Amino acid sequence: MDSFKDKMSSAKDKIKGEAKEKYGEVTDDKKKEVEGKIDQAKGEAKKKYGEAKDKINEKMNDTTNQRSE
Repeated sequence: MDSFKDKMSSAKDKIKGEAKEKYGEVTDDKKKEVEGKIDQAKGEAKKKYGEAKDKINEKMNDTTNQRSE
């Protein structure tokens, strides 16, 4: 999965998590609240993973460009 897909999946998880958490709060469903928080954390982890992949790719490209000069 490329970093763009990771970031898009991250956004989806965060939005879904926020919705679940709010639904849980309104309906007093503690399980949904927790599921929402877990989805949001999963989304944040995916975001960080995508950012890390971007940094690694940048470093690899810099290294490759320096070697070809």
